[in-house]
Order: sequence, then C-alpha cells, then structure tokens
Amino acid sequence: MSTQTSDDFLAQLQELILRSDEFTDFLEGFTGVLANLMPGDMGELSYAVTMLRERRPGTVSASSDRARALDESQTQHPDGPCLTSLREQTLVHVQDTGTETRWPAYMATAAEAEVGSIIAVPFELEGEARAALNVYAGQPNAFDATAIEMIERQTQQATGALRLALRLARLRDTEADLRATLESRTDINLAVGILMGQNGCSQERAVSMLTAASNRRNIKLRQIAADLVASVGGNQAATRFDG
Repeated sequence: MSTQTSDDFLAQLQELILRSDEFTDFLEGFTGVLANLMPGDMGELSYAVTMLRERRPGTVSASSDRARALDESQTQHPDGPCLTSLREQTLVHVQDTGTETRWPAYMATAAEAEVGSIIAVPFELEGEARAALNVYAGQPNAFDATAIEMIERQTQQATGALRLALRLARLRDTEADLRATLESRTDINLAVGILMGQNGCSQERAVSMLTAASNRRNIKLRQIAADLVASVGGNQAATRFDG
C-alpha cells in the first residue's frame, strides 16, 4: 500500500490545478496520481474518467490507450457500470466480469478485453455536470473492501479540486468566447468602414452589403469581414461587394 497521506494527495491535486492549462490535463494528472496510491499487489490497473457532455457520455481522460478503449466501448452498449454510476450517482462494483449478470452485452466485451473486475465511482459535482472514475483490473475480485474504500475516499477528496478545475475551464471558455466576439466586432466595424469609403455609402448600406455577401457565399459574416480587412491590410486588391 502507498505511504502517501491524504494531505500529500490534496497537495498534488492543488499543484495539478495550478499547472493544468486544460481541464483534460487535470484529469489526466489525477488518474496518474491515483495510480500511485493503489496497492502493488492488485496487478495492472487502468483508469479513465467519463463525463456527460451535451447530455452524452464521453471519455475525457485515461491512463492508457487500453483504458480509453475500455471506457469508450461502454458508450457503444445500452448500459454499463460507468453509465449506471453516472446516472444513479452511486458506486458500482463488478467483482467478476465472467459471472456478472448485469449489463450482459458490455460484460462480454470487458471479459474479451481481459478485464476481470471494475469499479465506477461518481464525482459529486455541481449543477448538471456528471463525471465518474472507472478503474479496470485484469483479475477478478481485485478490489477488496480496503481498496474500494480508498478509491471512494480519494474520489471524494478530488471532488473539490474537480469542481474548481471545471470553474476555471468555464472561465477560460468564457474569456475565449468574449475575445472572439470582440475580435469579430472589430473586424465587422472595420469592414463596414472600408465599404463606406469604397462605395461612398451609409453605414446601414455597408452592413447590408456585408450581410448580402455572407448569405450569397454561405460564409459567416465575421469571416467575410475578416477577409475584407485582411485584403486591405495586406495591400491586396480590396474586394468590392455589390449591393
């Protein structure tokens, strides 16, 4: 059993938040930290984190290609331990994939992939966010009571860090969206000014010309504007728009 303490684990999670540029980077690091905590006599373990995105489950991090394949294969079946854990927000333990009677289609896939036992533990997130940690073992009955308790405890301890990582990711997305919106507005305003100068027309007329060109070419308005601004800024022949 690892000698890492709870404080060590939380300190590593805090460090992960600080140095992770993307939400998935944090989750990849989390699975690595958890792997170092597990007893060495349990054989090779694989880890993956599944999240609900736009109401559809998808794997957002995995400790290996094998773990990712095992996790993603669940979404190809009607149900499975991870999907049940996400939906019911409860720990799911599959002691032996060879004798498990729940989710027969997925159990057959897992057994064929030489997975003997599975643990799925949900994170307690805010709002509509849903995520679960999945741990796959090659041997049946790999998770005793001590191992299950430790996985559940570490997942609970990681919940606060995961919530913070999600908030930071949303802030980054909002910032990126705002920046893109401001850049689009700048390009559109510049393009309108260019057309007003080229055609000696009003602002309203210039906007109509841009909109008509966007519809005619089936290109977004901001892209039409950016192309026009770039053509003028690059000393190319400026594109003229017909009314």
